[in-house]
Amino acid sequence: MRDGKGAARAPVLQFTNCRILRGRGLLREDLWVRGGRILDPERLFFEERLVADERRDCGGCILAPGFIDVQINGVHLEGPFISREKRGAHPEAHLRSFEANAFHDVLATYGPLDNVRIVTLAPELDRSHEVIQALTARGICVSLGHSVADLRAAEEAVQSGATFITHLFNAMLPFHHRDPGIVGLLTSDQLPPGRHIFYGMISDGTHTNPAALRIAHRAHPQGLVLVTDAVPALGLGNGRHTLGQQEVEVDGLTAYVAGTKTLSGSIAPMDVCVRHFLQATGCSVESALEAASLHPAQLLGLEKRKGTLDFGADADFVVLDDSLHIRATYISGELVWQAEEAKQ
Repeated sequence: MRDGKGAARAPVLQFTNCRILRGRGLLREDLWVRGGRILDPERLFFEERLVADERRDCGGCILAPGFIDVQINGVHLEGPFISREKRGAHPEAHLRSFEANAFHDVLATYGPLDNVRIVTLAPELDRSHEVIQALTARGICVSLGHSVADLRAAEEAVQSGATFITHLFNAMLPFHHRDPGIVGLLTSDQLPPGRHIFYGMISDGTHTNPAALRIAHRAHPQGLVLVTDAVPALGLGNGRHTLGQQEVEVDGLTAYVAGTKTLSGSIAPMDVCVRHFLQATGCSVESALEAASLHPAQLLGLEKRKGTLDFGADADFVVLDDSLHIRATYISGELVWQAEEAKQ
């Protein structure tokens, strides 16, 4: 199509016979895409007087915003400023604490922070609060994790600017009725006014018991962010694989530090986590999908462009069948992956 000046236009794609996740509901509407963005069809029809260049029948599938895994999408620096007691698979020899010039230690360890989106640290470390303030002043999300912090230390970290919890229940003190630790942030009344805490959940059937998933979801559903905690061995099959300077042993959907029973990340892709979360909590399909898309986008401050299929947003989305298996993936409106059976 061409405009009045004769300049070539990007083609308009119309995805039909689908249910779109929009406004916390599944709507039987078409999805319109042009130039990598979601279009408002009314403006297209009545202002531009245009129609679709191409129609794609989705076969009744669900179209949901592209999944965002904040453990692996973007730069998430997890360690070395963490607890030795709750280091998990992190090699103890590489752990560090903050010295007199705490933020300088961060820069000396990580180098430039230009592309960093999240930093996980243990809030009980001395001088952690000045580091949290310095990171958040640069627009970097600070997450609490791999920690033995009590609730008071966690609340003070949030008051300093922390907004996320790294894989809730894992690598932190267990919930105790006298001091719930970091877990207590989900229902704390000591957070700054208007401050919204988010928390990651590894819903892979191994890291978190279904009852724990239900407790967290019912306590604070708006803050739940599904994460895979995936390691590079994802998709490579059983056997030994490399993670940094150490080996991990993969068995099914479980990864251990080789020769130990220490969990070392996960092997479950995000759609597996979504399905397990849905089954474990009994939540709606919409809630399960938003926990993997809208909520992480909100955490990162990207909800106007990512994690949504609202008009003007980036046309990043997945096509799922009724059992929430992914049939196709689109980035900027371009098909980048398709299940083999969907190609037939």
